Parts: sequence; C-alpha cells; structure tokens
Amino acid sequence: MAKTLEQSFERLEQILAQMENDETTLDQSFKMYQEGMKLIESCNSQLDKVEKQIIVLENDGEQEDE
Repeated sequence: MAKTLEQSFERLEQILAQMENDETTLDQSFKMYQEGMKLIESCNSQLDKVEKQIIVLENDGEQEDE
C-alpha cells in the first residue's frame, strides 16, 4: 500500500530518531537507511507528480486568459 507524503515524512522522522539511538546496531542502522532511501525516492516521485499537475493547471489557466 502506498503511503501518503505525511506518512512517509512521519516514518522518516521515526527512522532518524532510531538511528540516533546509541543502542541501535550497525546492521539495524543499515536496514533503516535502506528503508529511508526508499521513502525519500517515493516522496520525490510524489512531489514530482504534483509539480507536473500544477504546471499543467497553470498552463491551462494561461491559455484561458489569452
């Protein structure tokens, strides 16, 4: 199931907090790092999609004004 941006950001914050914990092992940190990188890629993809939709909407508005 795809996560919303808000859910992804919340999980990233959790990962950072866990990685900053002195009791976290190197192996655990590496797994969390991998999860975090996947979340960041997902966030970037979602933001790119929204940005493209905004550009389309702006272009449609400009065409109507002409």
